[in-house]
Amino acid sequence: MAETAAKGLDPVAILKEAGLAAFVALMLAVPLAGLETVSAPGGLTINTRWDWVAIAVGSVFVGRLLLILWREQGRRRSGPRLDLDIGENLRTAMPVLAAAGIAFAVVLPFLPFADRRVLDIGILVMTYIMLGWGLNIVVGLAGLLDLGYVAFYAVGAYSYALLAIHFDLSFWVCLPLAGALAALFGYLLGFPVLRLRGDYLAIVTLGFGEIIRIILINWYDLTRGPDGISGIPRPTFFGLDFARSPPPDGHTFHTFFGLDFSPLHRIIFLYYLILVLALITNAFTLRIRRLPVGRAWEALREDEIACRSLGINPRNTKLTAFTLGAMFAGFAGSFFATRQGFISPESFTFIESAIIVAIVVLGGMGSQIGVVVATLVLIAGPELIRELQEFRMLAFGGLMVMIMIWRPRGLLAFRDPTVRLHPAPRRRLGFGRRKPAGSGAP
Repeated sequence: MAETAAKGLDPVAILKEAGLAAFVALMLAVPLAGLETVSAPGGLTINTRWDWVAIAVGSVFVGRLLLILWREQGRRRSGPRLDLDIGENLRTAMPVLAAAGIAFAVVLPFLPFADRRVLDIGILVMTYIMLGWGLNIVVGLAGLLDLGYVAFYAVGAYSYALLAIHFDLSFWVCLPLAGALAALFGYLLGFPVLRLRGDYLAIVTLGFGEIIRIILINWYDLTRGPDGISGIPRPTFFGLDFARSPPPDGHTFHTFFGLDFSPLHRIIFLYYLILVLALITNAFTLRIRRLPVGRAWEALREDEIACRSLGINPRNTKLTAFTLGAMFAGFAGSFFATRQGFISPESFTFIESAIIVAIVVLGGMGSQIGVVVATLVLIAGPELIRELQEFRMLAFGGLMVMIMIWRPRGLLAFRDPTVRLHPAPRRRLGFGRRKPAGSGAP
């Protein structure tokens, strides 16, 4: 044991591993950070930033040293047992963390630092949380890899825009209609994928997403093609608009409540709207997981052949997963359309599907709180470090790499099972105690 510990902490091996990581960082940092193209009167010139390269290499070298030491310390402290203890602590703390997160989300618009930028980031994060919870039904619970989830997101957005513009319907009428149309597309997608699994399923869903995007680009008479649809109506607060000037013989939001006009009123309303939609999605998912269809999803995820042997119909199980997941994507797409006021096919590319899938996988398959944590890391993180400019996506990739190194099963891979078999309480038989009936004791 002592020899193993000494071998694990060999200074030469540690320095060699950290030096190799620093060398790789040097090869990457020279073209990415060390050379910068700038405009000059005679054309483009290249400026060198060797101090940035030195900072990057030094940070990687020190970080690798700390990672090796942390890894060796974890091995000495019995890793599997430590992970089990962490899982039990997370299970105990999850209700408290969920309640604290909801309370913080409710009071966020009234905090001193909550300006327009913070609220916009909050709306963006809540939108992706809702999308992540919707996709979690398909990927996390049913185990069906869907790489075309953005197609249902686009169907919901365009359905809301077309219904609101051409039929003059309100947001509250268009919202369920857009969700129903997206669910219909999810049902139709379910038929071609009934017999597919794994990589083949991913290819089919990816193709479906690209088909929807190409249709949006080429069907100009309906979708306006690359020009997009503008002038999408905004939602109202029970008929009260958020405009500055009230209509004749009417009121706006600020005049009805006797407030001074502020453009933040509409932003706060949109924030609470997406918060309520996301919480409804979460409550629905938690509830349906405990129903027979939810248990069938989890059984399908574990083993489809075993599902058939138990009498579970894989076709109906897949159809329900795709349909319900698409419905929540349609709701999120409706909100996206009314919040932006403009939509175009460029907003529904494959990268959006990849981000949503990354949120579900990195958060932990089937973990609701894990989706929230992963969204904060992958969506709010790059937005908060936007000042890094061209290095923002590099930092985004670095965050994903660190998550996959430290938490390969997801940030919160521990979740309570749908059905828990409680063991029978043990009874100690001692002198002077009553023995259970039927024990055969004289």
